[in-house]
Amino acid sequence: MPWSLLGWSPTGEQLSLLQQLQEELRLWNGRLNLTRLVEGEDYWIGQVFDSLWPVVPWLQGAADPPTPLEVIDVGTGGGFPGLAIAIALPGSRLTLVDSVGRKLEAVRAMATALGLAERVVLRCERAEKTGRARDCRGRFQLAVARAVAAAPVVAEYLVPLLASQGTALLYRGQWTPEDAAALERAAATLQVRVEPPRALDLPGGRGRRHAVALTPLAPCPPGYPRPVGVPGKHPLGELPG
Repeated sequence: MPWSLLGWSPTGEQLSLLQQLQEELRLWNGRLNLTRLVEGEDYWIGQVFDSLWPVVPWLQGAADPPTPLEVIDVGTGGGFPGLAIAIALPGSRLTLVDSVGRKLEAVRAMATALGLAERVVLRCERAEKTGRARDCRGRFQLAVARAVAAAPVVAEYLVPLLASQGTALLYRGQWTPEDAAALERAAATLQVRVEPPRALDLPGGRGRRHAVALTPLAPCPPGYPRPVGVPGKHPLGELPG
């Protein structure tokens, strides 16, 4: 693995946990078809590296935080990027959200097998409900989503979860001027600033990725997120057709 590209490398214990996670993923994937990215570079680059490169600033500042870093992964699916982040940031506490109960049960079992159960909480619900839950709204220093929906939709899911000094991190593949303009319109409504996107070509010719961060300018307006299903059907900042 080209860890040097991250400016970070796992400890022996972390590497062992990442290997164990691959074994658990194989086991559960045979039952539930969680993901096609299980073997070889599919796993190490397509899952682990792709999960961790956007959080490099947190990895590089990870030594002994005074309080646990509160992180939420919305739409975690088979547990990524959340479980990889939990391993790479031992001073973190993860909340993993997904609406598919069978997937979350597999993720729960994997977290338990890895000894992460005390730091990983799972919520089986739609993201719109999480954003309105008293124990989640305005709580997290880092909110992430990977391959979930269009950027304005993801922003509406994540921004209500942020603490005042938090960061929402959108994992994206391609990133076009049209994508950027749509997100800027949504950001104005949600009272966040769109930071300059970071780009990286994944090792092994596995494609270009972008990470787009949002930081609060003011508390998220209380009307967001809108009810279940509305953000996806009517994205914020959508131009009239």
